[in-house]
Amino acid sequence: MSIRTDRGDKVVQGNNNARFDAVRAVFERAVESGEELGASLVVDVDGDIAVDLWGGFRDEARTSAWDEHTITTVWSSTKTVTSLAALVLVDRGDLDVRAPVAEYWPEFAANGKEKVEIRHLLSHTSGVSGLEKPAVLEDLYDWDTATARMAAQAPWWTPGTASGYHAANFGHLIGEVVRRVSGKPLKRFVAEEIAGPLGADFQLGAAERDWHRIADVTPPPPANLDVDALGEDDPMVKTLTGPAIDATEANTPAWRRADIGALNGHGNARSLARILSVISRGGEVDGVRLLGPKTIDLIFEEQANGVDLGLGIPLRWGTGYALPRLDTLPWIPDERICFWGGWGGSMMIMDLDRRTTISYVMNRMGPGIIGSDRSAAYVTAIYDALA
Repeated sequence: MSIRTDRGDKVVQGNNNARFDAVRAVFERAVESGEELGASLVVDVDGDIAVDLWGGFRDEARTSAWDEHTITTVWSSTKTVTSLAALVLVDRGDLDVRAPVAEYWPEFAANGKEKVEIRHLLSHTSGVSGLEKPAVLEDLYDWDTATARMAAQAPWWTPGTASGYHAANFGHLIGEVVRRVSGKPLKRFVAEEIAGPLGADFQLGAAERDWHRIADVTPPPPANLDVDALGEDDPMVKTLTGPAIDATEANTPAWRRADIGALNGHGNARSLARILSVISRGGEVDGVRLLGPKTIDLIFEEQANGVDLGLGIPLRWGTGYALPRLDTLPWIPDERICFWGGWGGSMMIMDLDRRTTISYVMNRMGPGIIGSDRSAAYVTAIYDALA
């Protein structure tokens, strides 16, 4: 195998299989032009790390280089790990995706939610896509109070009839189920049952000993949520303001200490690829088996397909992950692939037919709801190389 390695004078470091030289070139242009501030990109092809690149800077002042041990907030790419936590329990026989949430979390039955199933949480179709107002970010830092409020709420639409992206509360909903079933808070479950066994440098929140290597995020351009046109009761308005989040909050100690399984995972492309390659590689990575074939098949059981009520774009949801729709992200093939990404453009793609995992993480957030011009360029180049 031909490997291209880095040169010490380059802004981009790492190595890649020569087959992916064009991918490296796209990444180098983005970093060296300043389009990227700092970023990492990994392609795992059935256990062969065909691309492992990083470069740029941790900070806007460009005083601290992004190195191979840099981590950052990965926003909603965190959800890919939170979903995996639930599926691990499913695979063990401890959790049934078609059972009512209230079977494991009795309080959740309140206000007409007694028939909401675990699969509805995992596919963003539960009707509980945020906190009722008033809601501020700090509410999510208090796990017991936040989950109690979610359990007490009435759904914002008929559960199971449509998806409405559970933007900020997905980790609390899934995490409380994980806690009730396993006895472990979500943060601890991920550390002990997923990241630890796989040797992956990923955590919910970030231990203070690791703060020195975190790349602060740079916010995207302001988004325009037209509350007047949509109305206060629109599910998108209620979702994106329940609570509204300022991206710079990710750079604070309170954020790093919290357990927010929807948003505050800290890692890099290498650690996320390590974890999510469990799905791409049939449930097992280097002797660590987390999922069996039947559990992986559940991911591809379509749960919702249409305009998402929380984001206002067409999305197709399986169990825990999005499935391709070419009218939304034409650069992800409509094949046996599941994926999701994070605010600003980070992206996780699990391609089961090719046993390939694509992972991209950055600190300068791009505009848009899911994906970015940068993630589109990298993924397009990767699939060109795989063809």
